[in-house]
Amino acid sequence: MESAASLNRLELLQVADAVAREKLIDRDIVLEAMEEAIQKAARAKYGHENDIRANINRSTGEIRLARVREVVEEVENEATQVTLEQAQSEVPGSEIGDLLTDPLPPIDFGRIAAQTAKQVIVQKVREAERERQYEEYKDRVGDIINGIVKRVEYGNVTVDLGKADAVVRRDELLPRETFRQGDRIRAYIFDVRREQRGPQIFLSRSHPQFMAKLFTQEVPEIYDGVIEIKAVARDPGSRAKFAVTSNDPSIDPVGACVGMRGARVQAVVNELQGEKIDIIPWSPDQASFIVNALAPAEVAKVVLDEEANKIEVVVPDDQLSLAIGRRGQNVRLATQLSGWDIDILTEEEESNRRQAEFAERTKNFMEALDVDETIAQLLTTEGFTSIEDLTFTDVSEIAEIEGFDEDVAEELIRRAQEYIETFNQQMAEKLETLDVSDDVINIEGLTPAMAVALGEAGIKTLDDLADLSGDELVNSEDGILKGSNLSLDQANEIVMAARAHWFEEDETAGEQETE
Repeated sequence: MESAASLNRLELLQVADAVAREKLIDRDIVLEAMEEAIQKAARAKYGHENDIRANINRSTGEIRLARVREVVEEVENEATQVTLEQAQSEVPGSEIGDLLTDPLPPIDFGRIAAQTAKQVIVQKVREAERERQYEEYKDRVGDIINGIVKRVEYGNVTVDLGKADAVVRRDELLPRETFRQGDRIRAYIFDVRREQRGPQIFLSRSHPQFMAKLFTQEVPEIYDGVIEIKAVARDPGSRAKFAVTSNDPSIDPVGACVGMRGARVQAVVNELQGEKIDIIPWSPDQASFIVNALAPAEVAKVVLDEEANKIEVVVPDDQLSLAIGRRGQNVRLATQLSGWDIDILTEEEESNRRQAEFAERTKNFMEALDVDETIAQLLTTEGFTSIEDLTFTDVSEIAEIEGFDEDVAEELIRRAQEYIETFNQQMAEKLETLDVSDDVINIEGLTPAMAVALGEAGIKTLDDLADLSGDELVNSEDGILKGSNLSLDQANEIVMAARAHWFEEDETAGEQETE
């Protein structure tokens, strides 16, 4: 009988070793699962109210069962607790908080108990396997991985990675791309997260970094860090733009990525189902970089607005459709690549707009300063854009304009100052009728004309202004102050100044609570 028992113990350890090896998890985790299963079966026999512990000897495989009771002052549950007096009678020297263990005879597993134990072991092993998968793959986010298609459901592809399963959702595949069971698939790990059903490994073939990683595998110079990938923009399955720079002046980054007779770029194109790839030299000069990004279109001129993060690109009339691209693809990818909002104009459109701006400014000078068209045009040509510009300009600077002298310059400045004073007076009177609070009027950076625009829009108190965002003030389409030449940063500063009293009130309330 003893030899049979020893054999069973030995088999128990062998099973634990085999499961641990097969599932690539720790042997102790399997043995702990077995102990839990034995405990569950023992409670079914001796009563679920008891606290029964099982222990498997890691060397011999011997199973020991014991009932555990805690020593307490007042017993609430007789099955798991014992009084100090009774404990001391059983085990002299017992103290409150001690655990008494009463050995129990080993149990014979019945069919139901064995089935229950098996379920517990399978569940515990599955949980341990999932944890191992999560730990193994969570640090591999950003890697390219190869796998075999296990099944395809509603366009979503489940991939067998060998040690785990992963999923490529339909929107992460390339358009018109289909896979069948047994196909090999290559994809980018973009997320690994714990979920109720276990760790989920999400793959993508449409992610911009998938293309970047493919180039890293194909171009040794990128892998070695000699060539650096600065930006990637993709319209998956159709077209992509890819900006690179070289840390070694002797190596051409674009040529290295293209490869001999286009071999390197072609390998990536083939993997991406024929996606067209524009490889662009990156430049620290944003204007040059954006000109490169709009290739193959030719650019005549660019105008940067750094505060608004916008760039105006002027192209010859015959290059407009090429610059915009089919369905706006070329300019959209260039915008993604550069991070700038790109506005494309033809030379004719730009010329017409400049003429309209010139005529508008000339008219403003004629009306505000009561001067003829020639003088107004000269001021506009010299770069003056508003009446305020004149009031802040030195007399000698205006006198240097051809046909002007100091007397003319002084008179122009005097008229400009008079106009501004009159205008501000009109705005102040209007503000009174609009009932805009002095707190709003006195905010730094807010002119009387801006305060009137706010009042007309119903923004009359600090709280009204504080509830707005900077974009609501200067948005080019429906911003309350869209014609004020304020940048988004300046608008945000005005909003924050309006919110300042909120923080002061919070501090005062905090001080009163402290007192």
